[in-house]
Amino acid sequence: MLRGFKNFLMRGDVVIVAVGLIVALAFSTLIKAFTDFVINPLIARAQGGKSVGLGWQLGHAGNKATYLDIGSFISAVIYFIIFMAVVYFLIVLPYKHYQSRRGVTVFGDPAPLKVCPACLSEDLPAAASKCRHCGTDQPS
Repeated sequence: MLRGFKNFLMRGDVVIVAVGLIVALAFSTLIKAFTDFVINPLIARAQGGKSVGLGWQLGHAGNKATYLDIGSFISAVIYFIIFMAVVYFLIVLPYKHYQSRRGVTVFGDPAPLKVCPACLSEDLPAAASKCRHCGTDQPS
């Protein structure tokens, strides 16, 4: 039972999807901070209140709703960078090492591509003998 669970977790697509979800969650935090502390004050410019921090007051002094809070946004950017570094060093690198011991290449460089001289398509594999778009023979 545990062997099957381990095999399920170590499938390449499961780990890639997990990393994608983690990146999406971190990016959503960055976007939320941008909307909460930059966009929302621009929209709420006509309201009143009080606020302090790194940024600019767009309305009446102390109005938190119209305060352009750059400090919180910079904090979210720093959080995003640190979070992505942790994901890379604690999830991606060990997974790459584990998979390389099994003989599988993951998160590697993309395969080399060539350009079709006839139709100028740029997405042909380097070993292609015919263009997938126009069907012309490709030079070696």
